[in-house]
Amino acid sequence: MAIKELLIEAQAIQVGIRETDWKKVIRLAAQPLVEKGYILPSYHEAVIKNTLEHGAYYVFEEGVAMPHARPECGVIKNGFSLVLLDEPIAFADSGKADIVIMFAACDSNGHIEEGIRAIVNLLGDDDVMAKLRRAKVKEEVIAIL
Repeated sequence: MAIKELLIEAQAIQVGIRETDWKKVIRLAAQPLVEKGYILPSYHEAVIKNTLEHGAYYVFEEGVAMPHARPECGVIKNGFSLVLLDEPIAFADSGKADIVIMFAACDSNGHIEEGIRAIVNLLGDDDVMAKLRRAKVKEEVIAIL
């Protein structure tokens, strides 16, 4: 299943979010995945703990953060969540990001790899990235993806 379908199925697209605390953004990204049974509440705590211990290695130059944790940290089934922030914020000691794509993978292969490839393709498309940043409602995001 493609990232677009996973986002729609999980009802996990949040647009126009104003937040300056990266830990709150992690919780916010996890919330729909917890509510829909993709991850346990402990998953976002593991993401925060990993970030504090190892830094925000998941923030890319393009202003995109892909927070995640290991499958055993509370993944029930593969899923993605998308949060579009109004303003970029720093995640721990990293650069800033305004597009946050949380992913949860049951294992290191399978469908999640397809999703990650799709995200990497998005990162390489400046037009799509600009459109995502201008999106005001989740229906726009779905159309862009």
